[in-house]
Amino acid sequence: MKRHLNHITFTRLTATLALAVGLSAIAAPSMAANKPSSSHAKAAAPVAASGPLPANAVARVNNVFITQEQVDAMLKATNTPDTPQTRTAIKNQLIARELFRQAAEKQHYDTRAQVIEAVEQARSLAMTQAYLRDQVRPTPVTDADVKARYDAIVATLGDKEYKPSVIAVKDEATAKDVLAQLKKGTDFAQLAKQYSQGPAAAQGGAMNWVSFKTPIQPGATQGWPQPVAEAMVKLPQGGLTTAPVQVGDAFWIVKMDQERVTQVPDFDTTRAALRQQLEQVALQKATAQVVVDLMKNASIQQQ
Repeated sequence: MKRHLNHITFTRLTATLALAVGLSAIAAPSMAANKPSSSHAKAAAPVAASGPLPANAVARVNNVFITQEQVDAMLKATNTPDTPQTRTAIKNQLIARELFRQAAEKQHYDTRAQVIEAVEQARSLAMTQAYLRDQVRPTPVTDADVKARYDAIVATLGDKEYKPSVIAVKDEATAKDVLAQLKKGTDFAQLAKQYSQGPAAAQGGAMNWVSFKTPIQPGATQGWPQPVAEAMVKLPQGGLTTAPVQVGDAFWIVKMDQERVTQVPDFDTTRAALRQQLEQVALQKATAQVVVDLMKNASIQQQ
């Protein structure tokens, strides 16, 4: 068995042990109680090792309660149906994990270097996330912002929209070889999967619909390289570029799968997606500003 268990392996192990737990009385009063460390989670606080379970507890493992809140939290996290069978399975998994924890603590695994490092990393991450939640304050996105973004996008659309497939390779010789194979009738998608280092290669190079105002203007190509956009709008439906289109160190081959009159999406159908995009941009800007402010008072040395 590998020394370090990944999350999937750990989950399988706990599920296996949970089954065993479900078939045995693990919380018998005759069991000796092991006192948990003070660092143990609040949800499993030390209590008396005998007596009836309180209303919020579903099990006791030696002297540690498994609470209903823990079961509810795992049920929500796993997004599984809320059934008695599911709750029993989750309870047994929590019992198994608590058994693991107690056994590891008893053998002083909490003092091992790798455990201490993992705890410190988790603490650092939680602290950083809490700090960012308090300090990063994105500018709120208004309805007017969303509508302005929609209008700006619509203004960039041309009369036609295009659905191309592309193959992008790193050298001209390969591009010419691919073109030669295409002219002999080799399937475009097959060659894209075999040769392309460009977008959507795994999908045979097939791209989404895109529209440009013509003639093509710099910066108005919806993120496409301008030479490719210029070649694209000149192709008839079903057409193929006769020579590779060079973009920097790459060479592109474009096939025009379909073209049609531009279908302008309704504002109401795009509102939510546009708001999400703008909120993400606002979050990135606010985060960058926090970094800039911190750097002003920091001493940073780099190579």
